Amino acid sequence: MSTTEHGGTPPIALPPNGGEALWFMGSLALVKSDAQSTGGAVAVIEHVSPPGSGSPLHRHTREDEWFYVIEGELTFAVGDDVIPAPAGSFIYGPRGIPHTFLVTSETPARFLLVTEPAGFEGFMRALSVPAQELAPPPPPGGPPDMQRVVAAAAEHGIEILGAPGLPAG
Repeated sequence: MSTTEHGGTPPIALPPNGGEALWFMGSLALVKSDAQSTGGAVAVIEHVSPPGSGSPLHRHTREDEWFYVIEGELTFAVGDDVIPAPAGSFIYGPRGIPHTFLVTSETPARFLLVTEPAGFEGFMRALSVPAQELAPPPPPGGPPDMQRVVAAAAEHGIEILGAPGLPAG
C-alpha cells in the first residue's frame, strides 16, 4: 500500500538541518514536525542554543513537553528538582508542572524539544523570525519584551511564571 492510500497522516522525511528554520528567543529552531504535518499529534523542534540562553519559568496547560540533549549541557528546573542534563539526557515535563532550563555548557547546546499534542510551535512562530542562517542569531540588543512573550504564551496555553534563569539555591 502506498503512503497516500492509507488515508492517515503522510510520513515525514527530512535531511540533516531540514525543517522550518526560525530564530526564536536567541536560538536556532528547526521545526521538524508540527500540528499541520502530524494531524495535531506531535511537534518536534531541534534547537541550537548558545551558552547562557534558556526559557522563562513556565507551565504548559495543553501539552506535555520532553527534551533530549544531543550536544552540550542544559540544567533544568522541573517542579522542585534541579537536574543537570549533559548530552544523552532525557527530561520529561508533564503539563501543569512549572519548569525552565538554562544552557550551562561553555559551547552551544543542541537538543530536541517535543510537545504532545502539537501546538507549541505556534507560540514559537509568534515570537520568531525566519533564520538568516543555520546558526543561532546574533546576540540581542537587550532583554526580551516580556509583555509580548507573556501575551503570546497566554494565546497558546502557556503560563509565564518567572524570568529566565534557574531558581536560586
